Formats: sequence, C-alpha cells, structure tokens
Amino acid sequence: MVLTAALRAFPLIFHAAARRLLVKTLLLTLLVFALLAVGLWAGVHALRLHYGWGGGGMAEAAATALIVIAAGWLLFRATAMAMMGLFADDIIAAVEADRYPDAAADARPVGLARSIRYALASVARTIGWNLLALPAYIALLVTGVGTIGLFLALNAYLLGRDLADMVEPRHPGHPPIPRGSRWLLGLASALLFLIPLVNLLAPIWSAAMAVHMLHGVRRKPV
Repeated sequence: MVLTAALRAFPLIFHAAARRLLVKTLLLTLLVFALLAVGLWAGVHALRLHYGWGGGGMAEAAATALIVIAAGWLLFRATAMAMMGLFADDIIAAVEADRYPDAAADARPVGLARSIRYALASVARTIGWNLLALPAYIALLVTGVGTIGLFLALNAYLLGRDLADMVEPRHPGHPPIPRGSRWLLGLASALLFLIPLVNLLAPIWSAAMAVHMLHGVRRKPV
C-alpha cells in the first residue's frame, strides 16, 4: 500500500502547484534557520560576555555553526513539515483534483487558522518527543544501529500523525487512514528525509502519498 502510494505520488511532485509550494516551503524553512542562527549567535555571544570567556569572532561563529548543524538533524524535518502544513491545502487540493475529482468536489478546506494550529502542534510534538528520546538515542549509539532504528520508529509515528492531520480533516466523513498504514506512511516519509537532496522534496512527496493513502488504496484512482 505504501509503496503503491509512493509510486503514484512521485510524478505529482513535479506538478506546477507542487513546484510553487516547494519554493515557498524552502524559502520559509531557510528563513527560520537563518533567524535561528542569528538567535543562537546572540545567545553564545551573551553567554561569553556574561561569564567572561575568552575568544570571540570566529570562535563564536564556529560554535554557532556547530549548534545549528546539530540541531538541523531534527529541526529541518520539523520546520519543513510545519511550513508544509501551512500550505498543505494547495498541494492536497491539486492532487485530489488531478487524481480523485469526486473527492476533491466534496473536500472541506481546512483554513489558515486550523493549519497554523496543526503546524505548531507538529513542531511541539516533534521537538518534545525527540528531546525526551535523546538519552535513549545517546545510549543506543554503542549498538551502531539502535539510534537510527529508534529515530525512525518514533518519527514514523510523528510524521504519520502529521500527514494524517493534513489530509483527513478535508474529508470528515471519510474513514481515516488505519493506524498501521499511518505508521508505514510516516516511516516512508522519515526515510525520505534521511536522503540528501531528496529530503528537500520529502514534505511535498509525503503529502501526495498521504492523499493516495486516504483515497487511492481503497479504490482504483479516477
């Protein structure tokens, strides 16, 4: 089911609406990371002055860069999905209109206010649960594969919930994506986020997959 949804979704990431959304989400994500970098640099600078630590200039910039790179492992996915959530209706509506016109005709737009709530909830869940799991991530480093396994399992659940929240409210009378399928959808999305360059397309590809999981796996697409 998930593989079928992924294959059906792939051509749709080149849809005009998907390209517009990709540009918007990438620019907003980069803006958030730029603001984060500035905020972290200001924090490092303030700590250095407060405690009288030596160094500055390049040392502060290097410390800030290391923190941003470390945080990026988690925050890129959280930020990109949150930005995607703000405009998800655009790509979801385009996929439904292209492949499932009957469903598109009956869809209920989510609206910006609700999308913002979903986006904020997504960020809070992602950061919160991954911070709680951080001690386990560190402890499992000695196993070689345990950390990545736990990361994928946890984030598959979180991504599956995020993606379901994007598509299901448009069709309140439609049966929701089953829990097992939702987790597999999240796992496929989490794997996409691990692949360099592909991770830039992961939010849009994942949203298109979610549409197919909601509609396409139950009946032959129109």
